[in-house]
Amino acid sequence: MMFEHADGNPVLNLDDEQAWQLIEATQHGRLVVTVAGEPDIFPVNYAVGGRKLYLRTAPGNKLAELTINSKVLFETDGILSEEAWSVVLRGNARILQLSGDIAAAEALGLKSWVPTLKDFYVEIEPTSVTGRHFELGEQPEREI
Repeated sequence: MMFEHADGNPVLNLDDEQAWQLIEATQHGRLVVTVAGEPDIFPVNYAVGGRKLYLRTAPGNKLAELTINSKVLFETDGILSEEAWSVVLRGNARILQLSGDIAAAEALGLKSWVPTLKDFYVEIEPTSVTGRHFELGEQPEREI
């Protein structure tokens, strides 16, 4: 198991260090943006630098919506044969415009998953990170 659970509890609330360990070991997640009360979700790949997330994007809904409302949610997770986990990050997104910021993001080696031009870098600065780790198994019998 990735993490030890106390008292046989199959659900572990992760501390910041455990959550970041999982974020840093993963390269994919979902970005949630909201405009005019309407949420939208996008699958993305990302890189981590200095406890911030970085992603690349092209012109379109995701970029436009980030410009309108910079408050975002980001979720990443993993499922293995005997365990699973989920981490949710709340934060503020900004489109990188300064050449030094873009160069620092490029140095993280973030590559696009699909062969399309993604010329915009987005940085997400977290305001909170929460996560849970699960030990998988059968539902126990209910005590009568």
